[in-house]
Amino acid sequence: MMKKFNQLTVLLMGVLSLTALQSNAQNKTLLVDPTDSTWHHAAYGKNDEIGAANLISPKLVLQSLKLVKKGKTVPLAVPVNKQLPAFRHRSFNLYNIQPGEQAGATLGPNKFTFNDELVNAWTGVGTQLNGIGHIGINNIYYNGNKAQDFVTVEGVKKLGIEKVPPLVTRAIVLDMTAYYGKDIVPGGTEFTVEAIQSVLKKRGITIKKGDIVLFNTGWLELIGNNNQQFLETEPGIGMDAAKWLADQGIVAFGGDTWASEVYPNPNTNEEFPINQFLLAKRGIYNLELIDTRPLVKEKVWEFLFVLGQPLYVGSTQVNVNPVAIY
Repeated sequence: MMKKFNQLTVLLMGVLSLTALQSNAQNKTLLVDPTDSTWHHAAYGKNDEIGAANLISPKLVLQSLKLVKKGKTVPLAVPVNKQLPAFRHRSFNLYNIQPGEQAGATLGPNKFTFNDELVNAWTGVGTQLNGIGHIGINNIYYNGNKAQDFVTVEGVKKLGIEKVPPLVTRAIVLDMTAYYGKDIVPGGTEFTVEAIQSVLKKRGITIKKGDIVLFNTGWLELIGNNNQQFLETEPGIGMDAAKWLADQGIVAFGGDTWASEVYPNPNTNEEFPINQFLLAKRGIYNLELIDTRPLVKEKVWEFLFVLGQPLYVGSTQVNVNPVAIY
């Protein structure tokens, strides 16, 4: 009896050991290992809540202002309405309400009238700034903040979008449509470090510390023409490119797609690992659905980027309309 017990014990220990080895092997093949905790302490200090935005200094702003040569301004947002395709569960609805003016009524002897709008929407519809509290890894967010400690139904108590300072810095556009020779870069295309470096070399520009890097892929052309394809897939950077960009010291990445990373990822079945790495691990912001087409048309590859987002306290993302000045 004891012999059988010992045999069962050895067998059970073997199974458990094999399971542990398989689990470790699986984690090692993941682009983002959810068991890794080495990233829980940010480079900017244990109380930091703004990540790479720390790189924007008065000196950097003054340097970026020198990019303005013609005084031209370009809005970089796409118009938002209820028809705009949005990520999975999200929607946008706007209602015009005229309180006290039913049936043509007016207010006061001067017959004052006005329009007022009520918006029922997700903050992540249309062109948006995704803050570093937006994406987590196993319920742990930038700088090791655990969801249980700061996430509430009425918003986050840390890493909120209201903490993000104005983003005023140099931005560059990388035209991937020219690189691939296609009006719309096919979904699932992964931008490699080599591809990025090739585009930079062709345009005679480099990535500098404190920059914002935007990719032009032609993806916005699908809106209204093939919304299903627009939302099912997209071209974008992979993990190697994400790590390289982070090492250059960028403040934000993004472009004209809805996630700013290759999707689905050709190397894994993980959900948005590039966003996990850049936002949660490195504190780098994501700018989605940026309309880079006017800049590409005018061959403007570097410019002054200006963004002052709505300060929705407790939100981790928000609709924005950044402005390019050149």
